[in-house]
Amino acid sequence: MTEVDSMVKVRGFFRLHIVDPDGHISGDSGLVENTVTNLGKQHYLAELLGAISGSSQIGYAALGTGSAPNASHTTLDGELGENIRDSVSKSQNGSTSVVFYGTFASVDSFVTLTRNLSNIGLFATNTGGSIFAGASYTSSSCGTNQAVNYTYTITFT
Repeated sequence: MTEVDSMVKVRGFFRLHIVDPDGHISGDSGLVENTVTNLGKQHYLAELLGAISGSSQIGYAALGTGSAPNASHTTLDGELGENIRDSVSKSQNGSTSVVFYGTFASVDSFVTLTRNLSNIGLFATNTGGSIFAGASYTSSSCGTNQAVNYTYTITFT
């Protein structure tokens, strides 16, 4: 009998742009791979698959000034103190990936003073809750008149 490889891998990648009021991109994270946390696998994948009470679905993105989460993190290091999470838009990309995207708009006052942004994470709720996945990138300055556009793709292989 031949052993069949049925291992499923979950990978995520994001790209983030800091955009000036005139539309000029002043910061670009490049394409960055993320870490899916242990609670991300538990609440957002295993429990959701089993329709278990307490399961979570990604609904929000958060920005921060800290480091990348590791597998045991439950929060985003240095999440912005303004407590503004962006409600994500979602689309399916083929049969094995989903794309989350959105904009932290300057009119939403997601930063109230110039900040050096360096990480992003995906969450189920607009406050609190455990992080599904996140990553850090080279720190970029973001002023109160700038916006942050992001695209976050989760792929199953």
